[in-house]
Amino acid sequence: MSIADIRTDYQRDQLTETDVAADPFAQFSRWFDQALTAGVPEVNAMTLSTVSAEGKPSGRIVLIKDYDQRGFSWFTNYDSAKGQDLASNPFASLLFFWIPLERQVRIEGRVEKLSDAENDTYFFSRPVGSQQGAHASHQSQPIANREALEQQLVDVVAKFGDQPPRPAHWGGYRLIPERIEFWQGRPSRLHDRIVYEKQTDGSWSIQRLQP
Repeated sequence: MSIADIRTDYQRDQLTETDVAADPFAQFSRWFDQALTAGVPEVNAMTLSTVSAEGKPSGRIVLIKDYDQRGFSWFTNYDSAKGQDLASNPFASLLFFWIPLERQVRIEGRVEKLSDAENDTYFFSRPVGSQQGAHASHQSQPIANREALEQQLVDVVAKFGDQPPRPAHWGGYRLIPERIEFWQGRPSRLHDRIVYEKQTDGSWSIQRLQP
């Protein structure tokens, strides 16, 4: 079989204008909870796409850690490649793809850093090994080999033990959505797409898009 012949005809569900909640956060919560109940692997994994100062896009998988009416949050190293992108261009997109449910959610908007208090709360809730790893890894920077990385961790443990402070370069971001699209796979590639867009008065419009 050639790559061009690989395809799935989606037939699991449908999405209509009368199905969706008036508020996109309520709709996201509904779908997220359904994905959890269905046992979707890595349900909290999302593709984060950023754009550099030179206009070059880049995407990677990160884990959502919270969402509410303010937006969608994750944590990382501020000095990483994505952190540098967001420092120069504070707009990004998120993509969830829940394959067993044949669903996608696309979220676009402006990104802001979380507060020190929010960063501390989450950092100190992490396993100690993850706290130590935040110090040991100079994310996105070259390194000679695996042994050198492991030695950096040894050095961190020797310095801080099992009570490392939160590094100043480590923290969270929140994407404040301007556009959220819910996609449900349908037969013959005639997928359902319902998009919410933030209006100037703070309300959300709801519209169907062609697949």
